[in-house]
Formats: sequence, structure tokens, C-alpha cells
Amino acid sequence: MKLVVAGGFGVGKTTFIGAVSEIPPLSTEEHLTQAGAATDHLTGVEHKTTTTVAFDFGRLSLDVPVPLELLLFGTPGQDRFLDIWYDLAAGAIGAVVLADTRRLEASFTAATFCEQIGLPFVVAVNEFDGAHRYPEHAIRDAFALRPNTPVVACDARATSSVAAVLLTLVQHALAAALARPAHSTDSTLLDA
Repeated sequence: MKLVVAGGFGVGKTTFIGAVSEIPPLSTEEHLTQAGAATDHLTGVEHKTTTTVAFDFGRLSLDVPVPLELLLFGTPGQDRFLDIWYDLAAGAIGAVVLADTRRLEASFTAATFCEQIGLPFVVAVNEFDGAHRYPEHAIRDAFALRPNTPVVACDARATSSVAAVLLTLVQHALAAALARPAHSTDSTLLDA
């Protein structure tokens, strides 16, 4: 199953994939330069020195209760790379929209993208050390989520936490697929 990990700049997507990948994750991280200073705003992530410029890739095999192989594709976080997101989402069954409570608005584009292309998604709130904790209803309101869109807390550094988010996404995506009419021509699921 192909899954996308999306979200704003600096929310922890590369870390999220690296935490669960059973293979050395493929990463296209590059150092931030002065040339990107006008567009790569570091407010809230002042210590960030690299950014994903194409995608991250990882793989996770699970046996719950049937064997699953999850192929994880992480998007670059900046809106200027939005065109790449369409290619990364092709054939995906769902997406994790990773959010940072210090900068929720950084992940609004990712949630909107998923809604626009009809890709089932969950919002995973990456609970950074020292970051404010918001109640679920506040996260839902901020993202203007539909009632059935799962919101989960996670630690992008912790394997078990990331695996739990991915299982929630798979369950949500499968439930969404089963709820669609049999004659649906949703190309996202047909390509999977």
C-alpha cells in the first residue's frame, strides 16, 4: 500500500518516515541556503538546517492480522513544490498530514490538497517537546475537518507512535474505500 506523508515545512516528515522504515530511508535533504531565505521561513524551526527537495521514501512491513507492506512517500513541505505532490499521491490509498502545534497553518495546504484530490487522510499532531497541547476539537476547528477525519497525537521520533498513526490511516482509507459506491471511478484507489 502506498501512503503519503505530507505537511508543512519542518513538521517532522523526514523524521516520521525514518522512525519506522525497515530499510535505510531514501531522503533528498539539502542544506538550506540564503537563496531560499525569502520563502523558507524558519519561524518556529530556527534550528532547521536542511529541507526535503523532492521526496523521502521508506518501507514498513506489518503483520496485523494479514501481512501489509507500506510504502511511505514524504512530500517536500514548501508550497512551491505542490506540483510534485500530485505525482507522489498517484496510486496512494491515503495520507498522513503531519502537523506541528507551534505552526498549525503550515500544514493547512496539505489537508486542503488531500481533500481536493479525494485522498483519505488523518491529521497526526507531532507533539514536539515543549509545544502547546491543544484539545482535539481545537485541531479539528483549525483544519475545518470533516467529522470522520481522524486526528491523532504522535511523536515522529518514536517507532511505535508512527506505526500507530499508519495503522489508523490504513483503517480509515479502507473504510472510505468500502463506503464508496461500487461504480466509483476514483483513480487514486484504482491505481493502488
